[in-house]
Amino acid sequence: MISSVGILFLAIVIVFLEVPSLLQKKLKKEFIVFSILLVIGVVSGILFSFGVKIMSPVDLLSYIFQPIYNLMGKS
Repeated sequence: MISSVGILFLAIVIVFLEVPSLLQKKLKKEFIVFSILLVIGVVSGILFSFGVKIMSPVDLLSYIFQPIYNLMGKS
């Protein structure tokens, strides 16, 4: 529980440091990408701190490309 509060606190600090300059420079696309990546990072960090098993991106890529690899290997 303490670690999730710490993650949220760090995310708030990052937002206060980065967002004003992005908005001042009118970098809307960068702000959207920043927000999406920050939310993904915060959610995955909180889930990890609660012990939830999160699928690795490598597992996802393996799941996608394994059938293609099997098809090419049989040729």
